[in-house]
Amino acid sequence: MKQFQVRLYQPQDFTIWNAFISVAKNATFLFYRNFMDYHSDRFKDYSLMVFDGDKLIAVVPANRIEDTVYSHQGLTYGGLILNNKAKLSAVISIFKNVLQFLNENSIEKLIVKTIPTIYTDYFSDELEYCLFILKAKLYRRDALSVLDLTKKIVIDSNRMEGVKRGFKNELVVKEETSFDLFWNEILVPNLATKHNAKPVHTLSEITKLKNLFPNNIRQFNVYKNEELLGGTTVFVNKKVVHSQYISGNVTKNVSGSLDFLHHHLIKEVFKEYHYHDFGICNEYDGRKINKGLLFWKESFGAKTVIQNFYEVETSNYSILDSVLI
Repeated sequence: MKQFQVRLYQPQDFTIWNAFISVAKNATFLFYRNFMDYHSDRFKDYSLMVFDGDKLIAVVPANRIEDTVYSHQGLTYGGLILNNKAKLSAVISIFKNVLQFLNENSIEKLIVKTIPTIYTDYFSDELEYCLFILKAKLYRRDALSVLDLTKKIVIDSNRMEGVKRGFKNELVVKEETSFDLFWNEILVPNLATKHNAKPVHTLSEITKLKNLFPNNIRQFNVYKNEELLGGTTVFVNKKVVHSQYISGNVTKNVSGSLDFLHHHLIKEVFKEYHYHDFGICNEYDGRKINKGLLFWKESFGAKTVIQNFYEVETSNYSILDSVLI
């Protein structure tokens, strides 16, 4: 089995890391260091780089807590990021070397949250195969509600009633460059009231990220007579639009604001994209589903895409030596 050099990411690797992400077959803008480093104060970075001689062939965005390394906890998905020429036999060797490096550096476990297939440019299930061989523990499985924009979209009548109310109420959708109004008047109060929670991103953080990635992070609000009724913050990748935040004024939902807003995004703004990812409706590591939220998303025609979460013992790395016969 071929040996590759594995080492920790260092700040001086910023340029080479980003250059690799720009051509990787299963990367999104979340893996650029510009994005990852915005919350560097919250996580102890333990990202890895894998080299074949002088050539960077794979990276692992990650952070460390004691004797465990995680697919970066500040990102929605992660794992082994590969170039588009990577073949299964090489990936088996790469991942073996990654686990061996971790094991030799006193890391007992690697936690992997895989990249949903809709986000990859090419088929990219090599890591899933390696995790199967390694007897990794599947401890969580999320169900994403995803709308396939390449096919005819059939929206349920209950959603279309909301859309019709939106037209009747003369609602207007605007793309905004500022998140202040949505964050302060809608999102933060709603999360606090309904879930006793806060947005993953603070207002200053999402504003900073918007400035770094103006084409990838966009805010759409819906208004009636200049009154804000709701909005959504979307993360835009090469072919996927992901609703990172969706929230509306609870006393104004009868106007059809969120139905009207998302109908506009699906039918007009992002109609040339492949997928609209409404995100998950899961709780308790995927074992419970918010049925009301699921109903709303599926009413737009969304179907289920799975994201898997694994725990693997780094000491099992030698198992991969016997795969190729």
